[in-house]
Amino acid sequence: MFYHVKELQFNARVSKPDPAFATLLLEQFGGANGELAAALRYFGQAFGAKKPYPDKYDLLMDIATEEFSHLEIVGATIQMLLTGINGDLKNAAENSEIMKLMNGKAAKEQIIHEAMTAPQFLVASAGTPAYTNTQGVPWTAAYINGDCTGDLTADLRSDIAAESRAKMVYEYLLQFTDDPFVKETLRFLMTREVAHFQMFEAALDDIKPNFPPGVLQSDPRYSNQYFNMSTGNDFTGPWNTGETSKMGEAYQYIEDPIRFVMETNGLQGQTPHGTHRTMETVEQADKELSKLRRTEINIAAPVGEQQQWDVPSPGMGGPEKGEKGII
Repeated sequence: MFYHVKELQFNARVSKPDPAFATLLLEQFGGANGELAAALRYFGQAFGAKKPYPDKYDLLMDIATEEFSHLEIVGATIQMLLTGINGDLKNAAENSEIMKLMNGKAAKEQIIHEAMTAPQFLVASAGTPAYTNTQGVPWTAAYINGDCTGDLTADLRSDIAAESRAKMVYEYLLQFTDDPFVKETLRFLMTREVAHFQMFEAALDDIKPNFPPGVLQSDPRYSNQYFNMSTGNDFTGPWNTGETSKMGEAYQYIEDPIRFVMETNGLQGQTPHGTHRTMETVEQADKELSKLRRTEINIAAPVGEQQQWDVPSPGMGGPEKGEKGII
């Protein structure tokens, strides 16, 4: 159950109309890395976490709900940036007063030019925020469907990346406005992306084991091989020398991949090198983790009658202002 509080989470303000920046800001309303995508991504992931990871379900729902509030902040800012222009577009009987105040034909043509990256933003909705990106491409669930894998360790890694991308969009947007009030709003929204990054990272670290994503282990014959697949300047670093970051296996640098593939009969004649793992230990780990994950879910959600939420105590009412569940 959602309960809407009409005050914004952050008191968004603008100092003057700016239709060009309003068009750019659409990217965070209906774009691939925007607030709608974030809210629905975490909302969808939460269902799979409800039973086996109720604490992570709470986290995902809390952040999803906050992202909806950020969507409202972005939409309100877009609307405020069109103050005057939005209303005057309704003046269909005569020339818009806002256009006259902005020096007539030249100003009107400038606004049309500024809106050409998403022309329907003005002609189809009179500037009301639409679920499109800056170029007018409609929002699509294709942005987020791949982020709901049914494995929380994979989903959380995707969330960390999503917060990183959204942070960068706000960082870029800050360079296209001189409005100090708008900058305050963008800095708030950008900062919350950083905060969510850390929350998702902490949630991932709290799941043990969490590598590799999923259940099945990697094959020790190939898990630490680095193939030098290009010619020219060859670089070395912690991605191909020393030990692998998670399993502590010694990297095997394959200098000449073609020769190596030929000599090993297409990698079929391989045995594990530089690792303590064997095919037998991997098979055992597969069985143990499969049992662990299956048991986590079966205990949390045994077959039979189901309900999504715990029965509240007698007399328990709805959330008061300030409690969880309030946007």
